[in-house]
Amino acid sequence: MLANMANSLIMHKRIKTTVAKAKALRMYVEPLITKSKDDSTTQRRVVFSYLKNKEAVSELFREVAGKIADRPGGYTRILKLGNRIGDNAEMCYIELVDYNENMLSASKPAEKKTRRTRRKKTTTVETASAETATPEVKDETESTDSTSSEENAKE
Repeated sequence: MLANMANSLIMHKRIKTTVAKAKALRMYVEPLITKSKDDSTTQRRVVFSYLKNKEAVSELFREVAGKIADRPGGYTRILKLGNRIGDNAEMCYIELVDYNENMLSASKPAEKKTRRTRRKKTTTVETASAETATPEVKDETESTDSTSSEENAKE
């Protein structure tokens, strides 16, 4: 059963199964993926003795090994889904980490975090009051200028 599930995981990159089977599959398939990093005839034969599927072995050594070459471990991810309706078994997806396009594209740059403190609020209030005070001063100077121009016009 584990060999069939490992074949399906390698070929499809993601399968839906129970959590217990996924944890057992993780222990079965991760050493095989580690062996695929060294592309030699010996390693291919060892992996073939586990998988018994030529297409899965060639897929593992060609495509999967190329993507995980620099990764030190942790080649699979288990995403829990909830319970199955019929027997209430805990279901999950098990997938190869570097093949989930949704999660790879969802990595957005970290947004700049701002702190909100009381001090910033008072500075905004002080600046707002300073802005309102400044136009009043300008109005007084304008009225003084206008009165002096009126006096000059009367003379």
